[in-house]
Amino acid sequence: MKLIPLGKSGLLVPPVAVGCMRLLDISEKEAESFLDQALELGLNFFDHADIYGQGACESRFAQAIHMSPSIREKILLQSKCGIVSGVMYDFSKEHILSSVDGILKRLKTDYLDVLLLHRPDALMEPQEVAEAFSILHNSGKVRHFGVSNHRPSQIRLLQKYLGQPLVADQLQFSLVNASMIQGGMEVNMTTDGAPDRDGSVLDFCRENVITIQTWSPFQYGFFNGTFLGNEKFPKLNAVLGELAEKYGVTDTCIAAAWILRHPAKMQLVAGTMNPARLAQIRRAANLTLTREEWYRLYLAAGHMLP
Repeated sequence: MKLIPLGKSGLLVPPVAVGCMRLLDISEKEAESFLDQALELGLNFFDHADIYGQGACESRFAQAIHMSPSIREKILLQSKCGIVSGVMYDFSKEHILSSVDGILKRLKTDYLDVLLLHRPDALMEPQEVAEAFSILHNSGKVRHFGVSNHRPSQIRLLQKYLGQPLVADQLQFSLVNASMIQGGMEVNMTTDGAPDRDGSVLDFCRENVITIQTWSPFQYGFFNGTFLGNEKFPKLNAVLGELAEKYGVTDTCIAAAWILRHPAKMQLVAGTMNPARLAQIRRAANLTLTREEWYRLYLAAGHMLP
């Protein structure tokens, strides 16, 4: 498995990150086994957020992986903050600092490799964010910073004040949720995919060396379910099945390979807690679809070529 650079951080990371949002859906014993397999597969980048289980997912992770100095040296930890569940978004200096302290305590570590701001805060004061990031960086509590679900204009505003480069933007992306691609393909059209819904964030991130991390890579809509094996997507599943048979893998692997084939070198965030499925997603890192196969899948997903 070839590693990819995470923005301008200097870190080389697996192209597949292990998302830990559903860690409470399995038992602690199952979590131990799952995390052991992830490490055996070379998947040592783990994605968290303080909102996942209201922090309980981070605690479960630390218990299940048996966090220790020797384990910590082998893994890369990313977490997110900024969402106050059901209440507000909060990028205030005080909230960011207290959130990170809570994250570190739950993960039983002294530092995060990456901290992301989870969703844009309409009341953000970029100077406050910059102060918080400087304190966290200078204290060694956070080594690198990024954002999640942010537009280019929001990233530019933040970066104007920050002393550290933003290295990642975590965005929803899949074969079916591919507006980042559609907007660029259907330029100057009146088609459904033509509107620029994200400020051309894909091109912006490539231009500015910011890694796109893809969440819900097998979902359609906003947590409406997976498109894999779904009768709502017969054409797509037919092509996925054909290519899966050709390469001797599963449809999950092909759907993951479609994302990893893009030259932006995205990092796929896999949210599965199924060890076998994680292994198939890992196989996608060594499978390069042809250009024709990539476009066949794009068209089968219901998108168009003008």
